[in-house]
Amino acid sequence: MTTTLSSTAFPANTSISSAFSVYDNAFYNILGSAPKLEVILENDAFPFAHEASVYVPTTDQLFMSSNLYTDPVTNQSTIKISKVNVTAHPVTAEIVNSTIPLPNGGVNHNGGILWTGQGTMNRTGGLWQMSAEEPNDAEFIVGGFYGRQFNSLNDVTVASDGSFWFTDPIYGWRQGIRPEPKLPNQVYRYDPKTKAVRVVADGFGRPNGISFSPDEKTVYITDTAETNGDGSTDLLKPATIYAFDVSTINGQPFLANRRVFAMPSDGIPDGLKVDQFGNVYAGCADGVNIWSSGGVLLGKILVESGTSNFSFGKNGQMYILNEYKIYRAQLNSTLRSTLFKN
Repeated sequence: MTTTLSSTAFPANTSISSAFSVYDNAFYNILGSAPKLEVILENDAFPFAHEASVYVPTTDQLFMSSNLYTDPVTNQSTIKISKVNVTAHPVTAEIVNSTIPLPNGGVNHNGGILWTGQGTMNRTGGLWQMSAEEPNDAEFIVGGFYGRQFNSLNDVTVASDGSFWFTDPIYGWRQGIRPEPKLPNQVYRYDPKTKAVRVVADGFGRPNGISFSPDEKTVYITDTAETNGDGSTDLLKPATIYAFDVSTINGQPFLANRRVFAMPSDGIPDGLKVDQFGNVYAGCADGVNIWSSGGVLLGKILVESGTSNFSFGKNGQMYILNEYKIYRAQLNSTLRSTLFKN
C-alpha cells in the first residue's frame, strides 16, 4: 500500500482548546509551549490504522495493524500490518507481508516488534517476534496455556526482566474468527527464559490494554467489556482502567490490590501508554485521554471518532491511529514512552 500525504495542521494562533481539552493545569506541562495536531496520512481503501502503533526510533517507522475487514480479493476476514515512514515527504505507507494470524497489539522488543496474533478458525494465535527490517520475518513464541489455545490475544507489554505480559479476551470468538473459548478472559505472563506461562489476573469481562508504571511497581490493565465484540454494547459493563500492585513473593511477581484507576467519559479505554513521569494515556472514543499517576484526568487530545491506539515518537511527538487516518500530535519535547527501554 502506498498512499499520499493529506495533512491539516492547526495554525499557530489557534486556541489550544480547539485540539486539546484541559481539565487540570498540570496538562500544560504535557502540552508544552506549542502543541499541535495534524493529519499526516489518509487512506480510504481499508481501516489500516487501528491497533498496535509501534514506533521504531532507529528507522523512524511506525508499524500498525488494521481493523478486521473483508478482503475484496479473497473475500476473507483479514487484518493487515502496515509500516509508515513518518519522516518521508510525502508520508508513505506499505503493507508488510506477514505470517502472523490476524495480528492486533504490538510493542517494541529487541529492536523489532513483539506482536499478539489473534489466530483464526484453523490457526492458533499467540505471541510472535517480528523483525523491523525487511523482509520482516516473524518467529512464533507461544500459543497457549499448557495444551489449551489462547482465545484471541489482544495487547502485550514487556517488563524490564524480559518477561511478556499480555491480555486474552474472547473478542475473536464473538467476531466469528476464532473457535469457542477454552480459557476465561485473563491476563498472562510469559518468561522467555524458562518458557513458563502463568495466569496473573482474572475477573475481567474483556481484558485489553496493558502497561507498566515507570518503576514497574504498578501495572495498568483495561477492561473493555462495555464493547461485547459482536457489534453490541452494554453501558452497565466495565469500560475501566484498573491498577494493580506488582509484588514479589517467593521470587515471582504477583498482582495485588486491584483498584479502579480511571474510567473515561466517552467509550472504552483501549490502548494504554505511560510516559516517564507516570502519566497514563488511553485511546478512547473522543481521542487520547491522559490521567496523572493519581488517577486525576489532566486533559484530552481530541480526535473526531476517537482512537484505539497510539504511540510516542521522538521529541514529544505522538502518533494517533484513527482507522483511516494517522494523526501526529506535537507535545512537550521532553516526553517519551517508557517502552523505549526495551
